[in-house]
Amino acid sequence: MATRIIAVSDFCDPTPPTPTSPAPDAARAFWRATPLPHPGPRPDVVGGYLERLPLACVAAGLVDSAEVWRFAGDDARHDPVGVKGPEGLIYRTLRADGHSAPYGSVDALAHIAVHGAPKILCVWGLGVNEALLEACADSVIVYNSIDAPALRLPPEVSRHVDLFLTGAEWQSDEIRARHPDALCAVLPIGPDFASDRTFFPTGAAKDYDVVYVAATQPYKRHDLLLDALARLPGRRALCVVGYGHMTGDLRAEGERRGLQIDWVGPVDHGEVNRLINRAKVGVVCGVDDGAPAILTEYMLAGLPVLANAGLVCGRQYIRPDTGRVASEAEFAQVLGELIDSAHTYDPRPVVQRNWTWPHSVKKLADLLDHARQRKKEVYA
Repeated sequence: MATRIIAVSDFCDPTPPTPTSPAPDAARAFWRATPLPHPGPRPDVVGGYLERLPLACVAAGLVDSAEVWRFAGDDARHDPVGVKGPEGLIYRTLRADGHSAPYGSVDALAHIAVHGAPKILCVWGLGVNEALLEACADSVIVYNSIDAPALRLPPEVSRHVDLFLTGAEWQSDEIRARHPDALCAVLPIGPDFASDRTFFPTGAAKDYDVVYVAATQPYKRHDLLLDALARLPGRRALCVVGYGHMTGDLRAEGERRGLQIDWVGPVDHGEVNRLINRAKVGVVCGVDDGAPAILTEYMLAGLPVLANAGLVCGRQYIRPDTGRVASEAEFAQVLGELIDSAHTYDPRPVVQRNWTWPHSVKKLADLLDHARQRKKEVYA
């Protein structure tokens, strides 16, 4: 029987969810009429942080196929049959039950009832409710918060997790404070599963001094970049926006201050790579962030990185050969210095030796084996 990894994103649109939940019998009938696709050849590991860990598990032979699930908050966005992503990956959008996160889903429970639990269930962010984890009791359940808080699940949900992937050791300590026997490892799913096939140097002209790829939300601290640019007259910046509600306000503030900033996005991953190649330096300005994937994505494109010295997860990727950290008071000065010295850095081989997915999936495989052994001992 083919084995699967399912990664459940905490994305739900709209929120709070208000769908028309089907009756369980009707949902199971739907899945009995909807077979799973046959596994294909070993895939390339490409795409963003939500895709790369599942694809790495297929490419490494840990499972036969991969799915990424997210939630529809209304009937119009419901797409359970799914769409194909990168080779080897299916995206499904399942109805969320009518309550806030952690999300429940009659759709998801029916899928598991008909097609069985996956070999590996990955739960990201705000997570799913206890009923879905109980239905996947035979799976190895993996959790990562994708954010600064180590745990975004209530205790009755987090107690079902077999393996916690964290972004820093302090997050592991916080998890063990709640669950003393928890199996934890610092192996964030974004920067530690980097894809050098998705992010690479293109040889483009460097017509921007600095690039920031980040959602326009307060915790990403675009204000720090704007303040630095105000102290570095003539420097040109590119901001690539995935989502967020502050884009208009930030653009207006940059114009008010006479800053040279272009705002672009949202764009796909290939376009992100093309755009970041046009800059000399990549920045991560936030503090309360969960080891941003863009750290190693910048580096694979050949850019050294300046990170906020207060960044709570991910500073381990900033080394003398990959970039610098700076306090907020020194951010402008260090940014100017790094722009001027960017040509002396070659961070791509550093990432390839340490943080691309083949290295990380080997670590993950050992952790999954450990988690399975612990489950056997518990139920022996």
